[in-house]
Amino acid sequence: MSQDTIEKIFGLLAFIIVSIFVLGLAEGISSGFAGFWGGLPFWIICFTILPLIFYDYWESCFRKK
Repeated sequence: MSQDTIEKIFGLLAFIIVSIFVLGLAEGISSGFAGFWGGLPFWIICFTILPLIFYDYWESCFRKK
């Protein structure tokens, strides 16, 4: 495998793992003691940061260098 292919595979794998962790954390906060309104700021942060992480992955792996 080439270095580019390995970078794309592991970048996507890392993005998926981070997304699952962060969204699971947000769901745990919202369904726990904080409730929906207590967890809402964290959900907003999650849905602001995850597209930035995906954009960085896209920029580093698929844009022409």
